[in-house]
Amino acid sequence: MSSSHTEQLSSAYPKARPDCKHGMQPWPVGSDTGPEAQLKAAALREGVSLPVVAAFQELVYQFYREQGRQLPWRGGDLPDPYRVLVSEVMLQQTQVDRVIPRFTAFIGRFPDAQALADASLTELLTAWQGLGYNRRALNLQRAARMIVGLWGGSLPDDPVLLQQLPGIGPYTAGAVAAFAFNRPQVFLETNIRAVLLHCFFADQEGVTDKELLPVVEAVLDRAEPRTWYNALMDYGSDLKRRFPNPSRRSRHHTRQSRFEGSDRQLRGAVLRFLLVAGGATPATLRKQLNAEEERLARILEGMLEDGFLSRQGSKFTIPST
Repeated sequence: MSSSHTEQLSSAYPKARPDCKHGMQPWPVGSDTGPEAQLKAAALREGVSLPVVAAFQELVYQFYREQGRQLPWRGGDLPDPYRVLVSEVMLQQTQVDRVIPRFTAFIGRFPDAQALADASLTELLTAWQGLGYNRRALNLQRAARMIVGLWGGSLPDDPVLLQQLPGIGPYTAGAVAAFAFNRPQVFLETNIRAVLLHCFFADQEGVTDKELLPVVEAVLDRAEPRTWYNALMDYGSDLKRRFPNPSRRSRHHTRQSRFEGSDRQLRGAVLRFLLVAGGATPATLRKQLNAEEERLARILEGMLEDGFLSRQGSKFTIPST
């Protein structure tokens, strides 16, 4: 790239203040920078050509040098695989800003797979409060017990093996392999989709993952996949602040279901009450939570099946193990 283009890139990405998150200087909403506009025009003409890939990588890396986020699970050149796994599970359906303080507290309480495997369900759910989707916590503990039992407490670097863990699908397995072990895996998540849709599929609707995955592979920095995916996700996060979420143009984009008044909200309320009260009858729960009888009965039965609750006589409690 020419020196003038490099200067353009530097001026396009204002430096962040030290906290590198809330101090980020916003770009003009809805406007591509000059280098972004040039890249999109080149991608429209040439597709994923070698020059376009080189320009795209420089664009993303320049942003990362200037405004990359400092997140507690990244850990420099040798991140802890267990911490990477915990962060990836927490980040499923939860925003980064909400995860950061809870991740730090969770790791302080359960610093390794053995500590998490040994925790009681009450300890686990107490530490998980505020993250929602509590089934993730159960799956994470079950995964920790498998890691201890099968692999002596150390995560394998093979994404095929990682997918044997409860709650770990292809994306999370690929992400853990890339971030924890620097393996050049090809995977998609919402920020990556946002970047590719914005830069390579401008103005196209209903783009499928099948169309996006070859682009992920073509632009992947195979020498430094960990750094590359960190940079790509940070750039995608910034794009979604500057533009209406480009991921909406993906055929696979779904809106999160409404939380207020949902079964998910009531399940969480049941757990919060029992964590404090220790145990309660359905009548007590109905009164305390202002819940309709048949709906509450259905939810309690579901929570029993999922392993969140046990029944002792007429009372529901959180299991001790």
